[in-house]
Amino acid sequence: MKKWLRTLTMTAAAVMTLAACGTADETPPATEDAAPGEDTEQAVEATDFTVGMVTDVGGIDDKSFNQSAWEGLSQFGQEVGLEEGTGYRYVQSGSLADFEPNLRNLVREDVELVWGIGYLMADAVRTIAEQVEDAQIAIVDSVVTDDEGQPLPNVANITFKEHEGSFLVGVAAGLQTQGNKVGFVGGVEGALIKKFENGFKAGVKSVNPDAEIIVQYAESFNDADRGQQIANTMYSQGVDVIYQAAGGTGNGVFTEAINRARNGEAVWVVGVDRDQHEEGIFGDDNQSVTLTSMVKRVDRAVYLVSERTMSGDFPGGEILEYGLEDEAVGIAPTTDNLTDESVQAVESYFGQIQAGEIAVPQTDEEYEEFLSSL
Repeated sequence: MKKWLRTLTMTAAAVMTLAACGTADETPPATEDAAPGEDTEQAVEATDFTVGMVTDVGGIDDKSFNQSAWEGLSQFGQEVGLEEGTGYRYVQSGSLADFEPNLRNLVREDVELVWGIGYLMADAVRTIAEQVEDAQIAIVDSVVTDDEGQPLPNVANITFKEHEGSFLVGVAAGLQTQGNKVGFVGGVEGALIKKFENGFKAGVKSVNPDAEIIVQYAESFNDADRGQQIANTMYSQGVDVIYQAAGGTGNGVFTEAINRARNGEAVWVVGVDRDQHEEGIFGDDNQSVTLTSMVKRVDRAVYLVSERTMSGDFPGGEILEYGLEDEAVGIAPTTDNLTDESVQAVESYFGQIQAGEIAVPQTDEEYEEFLSSL
């Protein structure tokens, strides 16, 4: 476990798959992911395959969620011999109003797999999927259903167990806070980001039941100034570790932490989605305000589903959920600022979660039940 995030090798057998027309009791047989260019009856030649993604408002260089997705798509495209701009590409969204036209344009251009990055795109994906039945659309962090609650057959739904990875960084934060006060900054409040929040709080309380946890939402994933303002308030209140799950808004948390660190304050940020150690670097000696990061392998999920689709096995109507057991979420490989105690504790809790000994809460209600069990 010292190498926190080994290469992710997820197969259909390693994820929870629900058929579009089936029930929770009707799990289809597992099959291995096809390799790029595999010669199957339905396979598409790599040079003919096209795939595109639509970013959410955080943009392609948000140093978080969208960037990770593009890195995965770029790796896929390069490794199977696609040309950037024709074989694989992205379309930037400036606002929520851009989601539907951006997705629609890719579908109209006969792009064979269209990615919607982020749960905020769910309504736009549903609209287009219902209008164009032969479209192949994949969405990250949402499950798109019809009026009867069944997944649409032409949409692949990619989800993660963010609460599990957030629990682990909460353990590190709970052990390394000096002021016994930590913070959580979320983007837009909703079921998804609540998974980050409640998993984090549960991890903190598991190792430090006396710690105070301050939570605030920016109600934006693309407002760095707002993120900095919230971080300024929290640090001024005595918080010394902030976990940000806020996309581009979280960049402002880093800005505030770096400013304070340059003035000699001992403050930390917990990054999200990618190893954000570099985002926290300041000064000539490459010190970083990044305590650790919760890594969410959006890049690998994008890669693997694109690969599967190119090989003629688009997982339309399926719900794919990636967690610790798939090494799709976890703690960043950079451990420079973690104490030995934190590393050992994270290893221990990692094993307990994998073994089913700990059920990490996702909702406020589950968190309250979790607290009562400590």
